[in-house]
Parts: sequence; structure tokens; C-alpha cells
Amino acid sequence: MVNHIHKYSLLLVLLLVAELALSKPWFPLEVDVWNPPFNTSNKRSIQMYTPLNKAKEPWKICVSIPHLKDAYWMVVNFALIEEAKRLGVRMRINEAGGYDHIEIQREQVKQCMASGADGLILSATDASGLNDLIELYTQKGIPVIDLINGVTSKQITARAAVKYFDNAYLTGNYLKRRVAGLKKNVLWLPGPKGPSWSRSADDGFKQSIMNSSLTVVETLWGDTGKEKQSELILQALSYYKNIDYIVGTSVSSDAAVGIIKKMSLEKPIEVLSYYYDPTVHRNISRGYIVAGGSDQQATQAKIAVDMLVRSLEGKLKIKHAGARAIMVDKDSFSEFDSNTSIPPKGFRPVFSLRDWVK
Repeated sequence: MVNHIHKYSLLLVLLLVAELALSKPWFPLEVDVWNPPFNTSNKRSIQMYTPLNKAKEPWKICVSIPHLKDAYWMVVNFALIEEAKRLGVRMRINEAGGYDHIEIQREQVKQCMASGADGLILSATDASGLNDLIELYTQKGIPVIDLINGVTSKQITARAAVKYFDNAYLTGNYLKRRVAGLKKNVLWLPGPKGPSWSRSADDGFKQSIMNSSLTVVETLWGDTGKEKQSELILQALSYYKNIDYIVGTSVSSDAAVGIIKKMSLEKPIEVLSYYYDPTVHRNISRGYIVAGGSDQQATQAKIAVDMLVRSLEGKLKIKHAGARAIMVDKDSFSEFDSNTSIPPKGFRPVFSLRDWVK
């Protein structure tokens, strides 16, 4: 009986510790702040970011994200809802189903905004494909926050995003140090070709390994569904017999791990990801992935919600900020705050919080 009580007490302690970890404030924190906002020359400084305590009103916020096919966007979903709860606002979240569904995303945005929403948080499936809608809403005085993916529109109210150039540049530098001047071949999978984040990552990775001993044998673009990424990797491995590293999105890296396990390769292929999700986290812990770059997407999502509320209440001061990109490997794994990049275990998508009717 005493043993059962001891076990029950231990369970309560563990649950309390887990709850405290999840409820730990995400702020204040160091962020990169672009000055002037949206500048393309990468002029920025490190500043402390502290959000509002509460919203003045239960504002109605529409959110549009590309998909929920991988856990990268699951943690964004979780963080958006959590920050909306903390601030006391209402929220609807739509997911388009993939980067090749620009028309679906456009229609979802139009329908949600027509419901009487006060503002929009947008993670675009295409860098310029929603610019006309952004201009339409901002001209009406409705704030639009550009979240994570980046758009080319000059009409956005604010932006919460890292520069994916940084993620990929860090990853390339990490790989350069790892190979230590030895000649190695890399298969590079930056993601879909339409969004600005993947093009920025392509620039960052290739600039970081320029004039190094690393050679990109091929750059393969494609939607971040596991089936598509697996198809691209298998295609490359059937053609190139001299690949040493596969580097790409979190989905690319997870697909690569599965494929490598099943194949009888003449020499080992190592895998890196330039962004982070639970599969990267798990695969690093098990030694299947060497390292992953995190843009701390949960933090970015929370910044976006705060930016929108500030916009509505006339309190917006920082118009362009992003959490700082970091590299995670087996050496830094134990110190990494995974709440910034992966959803809680068992989390399922949530599409509305205190929903409304027009």
C-alpha cells in the first residue's frame, strides 16, 4: 500500500513538473529586430521582446497556414491557440492543405475575413500569390501580420519571421566544420519553390558552403509532404552513387532516415535538417540525424499574435522581429528548450477558440 502511495505521489510530482514546463512564460526573450522593418539588406539588431499582458477586447483573429501535414505547423497551431488564450482573444485557423493549394488558401482567407474578423495572421503558400488580398485588407485599416513564410507585399502591417537564410547558413557552416576540409557531396532539398522562405534557405546554404570542400550534386525542389520528399530522395540515390550528406527540410530528413535504413548502401550517408520538428528532435536523440536548425517557430507564432493585438490597440512598436535561429545536435540537445519548436505530446489540431458568427 505504501509503495502504491509513493508511486502515486511521484506521478503527481511529474505531472506538476510537466505542467509548470508548459506554463513557463515564453518572454521576455532576445529577438532579431529589423530596422527599418522589412529591409532586404538584413539590417537588424538584438532586442528584448515582451508582449502585452492582456488584450483590451476579445478581438476576432483569422489565421491562415499552408498545411498541417507535418509537426512543424502543428506546433505553430498549438502556439497560436495558447497565445490567443493568454491574451484573451478569439481565433479561427485555416490550413490550405499544401503549398500547391494557393487558390484554396485565397478562398479560405476571403471567407474568414468576411466573417467580421478584426485582423489576419498569414503564413502564405506563395510569396506573392496573396498580395492583392493583403493590400485590400490593409487599405481598409485591417492589420495583416506576415508569419514565418514571408510575402513580397509592402503593405503588411508587421512581420514575425526569421530569415530562413540564417537557418540554412548555420546548417551549412555546421557541416563545413564537420567535414573539416574533406571533399564531400551533398544532396540538397530546400523545399517547395514558390514560398520565399525556401528560396532564402537555398541562398543561405549555398553561400555558407561557397569555396568549401562541399559540393551540392543536385538541388531538388518539392512540396514538404513526406511522399514527395521520399520520391525526390529515391530518385537522387538511384542516379548518384557518391552522396555523403542529405540536407533539407525536416520532412526531407525524416524521409531520408527511413530510406537509408532500408537500403544496403556501400557507404554511410549522414543527414541534417535546416529546420526543426518532433521527427528531427527524435532522430537527433537516437543518432539518426546529425543536427537540426531551429527557427523556434512556436515563439514566432506567439509574437505574431501579440503584434496583431498591438496593431489593433495602437501599441505596435516593433514591426519586424524574429526569434533567433539556433543549431541543435547531440551535444546541445539537453540544453535545448523543445517547447519553442515541437508541440506537446498528444496535441491534436485546434481550429478555433471562442468562435464567432457574423
